[in-house]
Amino acid sequence: MGIDLKAHHVKKGIRTAPKSEDPYLLLLVKLYRFLARRTDSSFNKVVLHRLFLSKNNRVPLSLSRIAKETAKTPDLSSKIVVQVGTVTDDIRLTTVPKITVAALRFTKAARDRIIAAGGEALTLDQLALRAPTGSNTVLLRGVKTSREAYKHFGMGPHKNKKPHTISKGRKFEQGRGRRKSRGFKV
Repeated sequence: MGIDLKAHHVKKGIRTAPKSEDPYLLLLVKLYRFLARRTDSSFNKVVLHRLFLSKNNRVPLSLSRIAKETAKTPDLSSKIVVQVGTVTDDIRLTTVPKITVAALRFTKAARDRIIAAGGEALTLDQLALRAPTGSNTVLLRGVKTSREAYKHFGMGPHKNKKPHTISKGRKFEQGRGRRKSRGFKV
């Protein structure tokens, strides 16, 4: 056997454990590792993988988005909405439907509004007791590209991306490459 010169010292990009040292998260990983191994359910494998993700990839989900995504779900009262991440409040949503939500964490306002509507706010370990195979659950996640940073990605001419400018006005990014009288026009 020779040495693979092309892929020598190349790390795999996929995470096999969370980088965080949060003891609660590490216990959840232990629990879902066991469930992923001992059940045939792909739900547990997905939840386990999402627990490994970085915070940027565990995007928060608002109550209004949960209400919108589950509006057409048949028999929602018997189902549990699962979000591996944070559930946040949205003041634009006037009435919160009666739902059972399981998440990594809730903001205080979101938890209060869910409980006030007659719903339940569960942790992921409580979910493992109720639905060990993920039956009767609706797995959701937030929109990854909603971060402000995504508006700047893929810069270049004619890409319609947001420039990193201090301000908008006569003195800011109005020079070369914009007007014909300033050297060149893109």
